[in-house]
Amino acid sequence: MLKPVELAIALRYLRSKNKNRFISFISLTSVSGIGIAVAVLIVVLSVMNGFEYEVRARILKVVAHGAITGIDGKLEDWPRIERIVAAHPETVSVARFISGQGMLVGDAGIRGVEVRGVDPAEELRTSGIGDLMSRGLIESLEPGKFRIVIGAELADMLGVGLGDKLILMISQGVVTPAGLVPRMRRFEVSGIFSAGMYEYDRGLVYMNVDDAARLFRFGQAVSGIRLKVADPLRAPVIVRSIAESLGRDVFITDWTRQHANFFRSIQLTKSIIFVILLLVVAVAVFNIVSTLVMVVREKGAEIAILRTLGASPVGVLVIFVIQGGLIGVIGTLFGAVSGVAIALNLDWIVAGIEHLIGFRFLAPDIYFISDFPSRVRPGDVVQISAIAMLLAFASTLYPAWRGAAAAPAEALRHE
Repeated sequence: MLKPVELAIALRYLRSKNKNRFISFISLTSVSGIGIAVAVLIVVLSVMNGFEYEVRARILKVVAHGAITGIDGKLEDWPRIERIVAAHPETVSVARFISGQGMLVGDAGIRGVEVRGVDPAEELRTSGIGDLMSRGLIESLEPGKFRIVIGAELADMLGVGLGDKLILMISQGVVTPAGLVPRMRRFEVSGIFSAGMYEYDRGLVYMNVDDAARLFRFGQAVSGIRLKVADPLRAPVIVRSIAESLGRDVFITDWTRQHANFFRSIQLTKSIIFVILLLVVAVAVFNIVSTLVMVVREKGAEIAILRTLGASPVGVLVIFVIQGGLIGVIGTLFGAVSGVAIALNLDWIVAGIEHLIGFRFLAPDIYFISDFPSRVRPGDVVQISAIAMLLAFASTLYPAWRGAAAAPAEALRHE
């Protein structure tokens, strides 16, 4: 016989030996319920993690990890600041930029845009704009050529393509005999990028930093310095430490501040979904209570015999705790393995379902992400499994206590 005795008896109680197999069925249902609930929770959180990672990756291809700008919107001594920023051990690359607002006028319409003057070589090292170019090259932004790179959605809205001309108007006025009129300049479209995000594809344009300086009358100054760091998650700390070493007042920002509300909403959604699905796990886990209550009632005579043979109330309690705990452990392990397997192969599973029913869940012409990205975080799997097991063992306490507290004489009276 297995040792300890409590474990052997608990394993025997997991399945019914008599003609009534209902308790075995309930035990199997409890295991399946816990497994399915744990698997669903792991898959849903993995998909949420995947969406967050995908969106963050796309944002960081357009937005720098951090930026340092002048208090008045200009940096006159940018070469010195650029050297200090580049010398930081966690800085990968730096790029100067000029930022402004304007109106793009095309044959098919007019659109307000954010103008970003960049040095193409520096920009390629600092951001992922090179990977987003669908037509043309960012290197085409040569100084003095007055060329412009725009987003794909903006190009469709204005009805332009490579080689077409656009007029850029800015708010700075020019005094003419007819009065004050906005400054404007004709630009040639030399590139089109697709970031897959509405606010950038329809509202951001690139030009050479020297052309932007002439257009906005910056002279030798720039708006600021953008930087790329080794660890994007440490960008707030790194940018602050660099700013403290500059010895002058500057305005600092990083990608987490620029999109704080967006990522905060993702975290809030994840927390709400986690709590809701955890309630499903709790409901599945507390099926163990009904299972053990039925076992206690069916095995009342056997419990009484064990007590008369010398088993202590604590020993009886341990039997049912082990039995309920085994149901929880087996169900949790089954759910964790199944959930991880599904999450790792979710793209193939979804593609198969879409092919079978002939319907796209995420149409590429509507959503900027056309598949289901999934990222399994070991910490989430461990946390979910630990909570499920904890709830499973907690649900065994009441039925186990009822079984241990039963009086042997009362249980044998009607046998």
